[in-house]
Amino acid sequence: MKTTTFKALALSAATSVATLLGSAAQAVEIEYWQYFFDARVTAMEQLIENFEAANPGITVKMTHFPYADYRTKVAAAIPAGEGPDVVQLFYGWLNDYVDAELIQPLPAEAFPAATVDAEFFPMVQAMKDGDQYWALPTAVRSLALFYNTRLLEEAGVEPPTTIDEMMAAAAAMTKRDGAGNITQVGMTAGMTAQDHHWWREGLIRQMGGEPYADDYTTVTYNSDAGLKALEMYVGMATGDDAITAFGFMDEPQAAFKAGRAGMHIDGSFRIGSLNKTRGLKWGVTELPATADGTRSNYSSYWVNAITTKAEGEKYDAAVKFMAYVTSDEAMQIWLDVVGELPAKPSVGLTEANANNETYGPFIRGLAYANTTKFANESAQRQLMVEMVERITLEGMSPADSLAMAAEAEQKLLDEYYAK
Repeated sequence: MKTTTFKALALSAATSVATLLGSAAQAVEIEYWQYFFDARVTAMEQLIENFEAANPGITVKMTHFPYADYRTKVAAAIPAGEGPDVVQLFYGWLNDYVDAELIQPLPAEAFPAATVDAEFFPMVQAMKDGDQYWALPTAVRSLALFYNTRLLEEAGVEPPTTIDEMMAAAAAMTKRDGAGNITQVGMTAGMTAQDHHWWREGLIRQMGGEPYADDYTTVTYNSDAGLKALEMYVGMATGDDAITAFGFMDEPQAAFKAGRAGMHIDGSFRIGSLNKTRGLKWGVTELPATADGTRSNYSSYWVNAITTKAEGEKYDAAVKFMAYVTSDEAMQIWLDVVGELPAKPSVGLTEANANNETYGPFIRGLAYANTTKFANESAQRQLMVEMVERITLEGMSPADSLAMAAEAEQKLLDEYYAK
């Protein structure tokens, strides 16, 4: 199958796709829902403005909710025939949304599977069932190491390229008061943020192991590599030479934004908010490699899908909107405003983007990134939080705590896939 169909659809969505998808009725309004994240809302406002200008017969109403309430709101609205016609969802939620009949597959004539396969980064194929796609992203994510330029200069160290260099740089930037309490961390830490991804898909693989097997249905991190990764991670916050403290300033990103942390591992989505942080001078580099050069990263993404609420003229308009928000133009806007990476190599791997001082480390990280297939991301993340707390608060050995976490997560996965 030729790969021009999807390109033509995406292009014509910005200039009217009536000839491809049929004319939608005038003055049709569709709803778009996403969770609230300031930069994401700003980017979507721009995309909606562009889309409406090119499609004067269609109005897109955006609604957003706090992340904690988002899934509940969506699950309640769509079965009642209310809420979004196009909805944003985390890739790990796809099976739940399909099983609950909240979304419908994308039309094959507008989004041919072979064309999508050819034009998007391979990770999006997790959204495909057979020969049809259920959802597609505007952007994807990876992790990188943010650093405070001022604190690095004060400590006389350079942005690290290896884990050993990262530890040394963090030690040089850690500060304590007269009682020995940490007042400035060299490195942020917290499994509630992005560290559970870094530990799973980054450190465990760099130590020579794998976090899961059998397409992420079997836990395999209760191993020598998993233990080594856990001991390294927890070791950053223990002992007289600790370079961090769990719970420092409540949230890792808050400590970094406040200028109280030398380095911070986070996703590319953090760029937008950091750019708005007054007085903060920062840079970013790829996640540090092991001494032998081994690298590993984590990649994830949010997708857009057409809900089962969308019918008739609203469905036609929703298909047009989906075509535009997954176009090259939309991906570049999303990158510029939010900092999340284009979902297509045609945008992400341009010379300007791949070599960009800020975006480049994240884009290059996609080449060695793995995408965790979650059964229940929040529950699986909580198991990692508890694993660390048993060690740091209860004095349990890392080996015993790791074994408990693996057993609990395997039970969670078995129950999920048994359904």
